[in-house]
Amino acid sequence: MPRPAAAERRIWTAEEAARFLRYCHHADPLIADLCELLIGTAMRKGEALALHWHDVHLNQGVLYIRYTLSAINNAHLVITSPKTRSSKDWIATSPRVATALTHRAADAPQSALANRSDDPFTGLVFCRPDSHPLRPQTVLDRFRRRAKEAGVPRITLHDPRHLAATLSITAGTPLTVVSKTLRHSTLSTTANLYSHLTQQAPHDAVNAIDTTLTQADAIRTGPPGCNHTATTPTSTTARSERSTPPPWHPLHPPRPSPRERMRPPCDHHAETHGKRPPPIPAKTASDLR
Repeated sequence: MPRPAAAERRIWTAEEAARFLRYCHHADPLIADLCELLIGTAMRKGEALALHWHDVHLNQGVLYIRYTLSAINNAHLVITSPKTRSSKDWIATSPRVATALTHRAADAPQSALANRSDDPFTGLVFCRPDSHPLRPQTVLDRFRRRAKEAGVPRITLHDPRHLAATLSITAGTPLTVVSKTLRHSTLSTTANLYSHLTQQAPHDAVNAIDTTLTQADAIRTGPPGCNHTATTPTSTTARSERSTPPPWHPLHPPRPSPRERMRPPCDHHAETHGKRPPPIPAKTASDLR
């Protein structure tokens, strides 16, 4: 039997995300800072919950994805390497994300900020008051409770990652840059996941070509409704007016044209009529050229 179609994913709009963040910054600062990180960097929830302070570099505006946190059977917590090789990488941080991390640093003990231990369960950015890691299910329950209180739709903790991709693509960010931000292993993965957001891209491309050519043509011929041929001296009308001889006047006989002045006189009644005219001297021929 064919597999049933997957339910359409519901993600927040930018307005809903902003409403949720405003509410949580007052009601639950930890969830607010976590969601600022998830939306602002497109990190996966496990990567965010396993983020260590020694991988955060606020002065350089970057952080490093080294670990991911997960729960086996929703009980035993483990911290391992990220999902794929491409997931382990540097990512940029925005001013909003830097502010959220600064809030976390203000609440963290100095020992956690300076921790360089090989123990992955120490020095976590998001943790319990006793510095132990947060359980993913506990965070999800808390997240959905705040969403209900803020009056926004119910979503999962992975959906902020899709929201980040959606906001980037609709803002015009090239798909290659979005794919690198998401740390997908291939560009085709990003294209397949967000093809519904890029359907307008081919139309935008051909419209951009049309606009560029139309603007270039307008510079050459003038805008629609502008008749340069009516006033341009090289127009057909002006040429026809110059080619029409003015009326003859006895006091102002027409002046011979330059070609007529250069034409040698011809006497059809002379005895030499019908004979070859004498050769033009070389000097005169040179002058005519």
